[in-house]
Amino acid sequence: MEQINSNKKHSNRRKYFSLLAVVLFIAFSGAYAYWSMELEDMISTDDAYVTGNADPISAQVSGSVTVVNHKDTNYVRQGDILVSLDKTDATIALNKAKNNLANIVRQTNKLYLQDKQYSAEVASARIQYQQSLEDYNRRVPLAKQGVISKETLEHTKDTLISSKAALNAAIQAYKANKALVMNTPLNRQPQVVEAADATKEAWLALKRTDIRSPVTGYIAQRSVQVGETVSPGQSLMAVVPARQMWVNANFKETQLTDVRIGQSVNIISDLYGENVVFHGRVTGINMGTGNAFSLLPAQNATGNWIKIVQRVPVEVSLDPKELME
Repeated sequence: MEQINSNKKHSNRRKYFSLLAVVLFIAFSGAYAYWSMELEDMISTDDAYVTGNADPISAQVSGSVTVVNHKDTNYVRQGDILVSLDKTDATIALNKAKNNLANIVRQTNKLYLQDKQYSAEVASARIQYQQSLEDYNRRVPLAKQGVISKETLEHTKDTLISSKAALNAAIQAYKANKALVMNTPLNRQPQVVEAADATKEAWLALKRTDIRSPVTGYIAQRSVQVGETVSPGQSLMAVVPARQMWVNANFKETQLTDVRIGQSVNIISDLYGENVVFHGRVTGINMGTGNAFSLLPAQNATGNWIKIVQRVPVEVSLDPKELME
């Protein structure tokens, strides 16, 4: 009886292990088939490089360098001061421009005050002329009647002529001053505008003695040194934007059958190793290889043509958030 029970137990174990082996075989076969299908759809290349737009930093005004705040590989934020120039000359020029503007405003205001003064003088001269004219017209009949002498009439006539000349002179002076003012507000007077523009330029020149970073990124190609005299347009360094970097990956043309713009990409760098995976997307596929865009592209007219698989550049954008980590 014991022998029969022992045989049943061995038979059940064999069935269990056989079933387990079949299940494991099916599982491994399914996993192998899945990964085989996935890997068939994936392409890879080692011919890839990270690149970005390096924003050149140059001087906009001449001056002596007094401070250089950063060196290569330093991280900077937009608006940070990279280089400072001596401000002495720029400060003096700005003060001169301010003083000149103040003087011109003062002189122009004087013209406005003179305009009122000349207008009052014209009004006074016109009253004097009207009184002289009335006095002369009143005395003419009296002279004819012999009530007054001819000398008195002549004196009255001289006074009329004199008042007329004074009125004309006042009018001319008023018009001359009016031509300078031109019925234009103070802030639109040509002399004031010119002086104000000169002041703005002097202020801008002073502000440009502090050379700031246009973007957030990393310093590269620094060449400027403290004590150096720089001129407008001279290159000082470059800033590589931290959020504007991409990968140029070169694939064989036979690999690009199913590559489309917008597809996701996994990137592993030699610097960080396989444990760090960056993520990106295909943003562009070059329309030709390097030979097609060369100055003198190759032309095969001999008939001895050999097919050579070309590599086509593919642009892959990087996730800005991952770049900042």
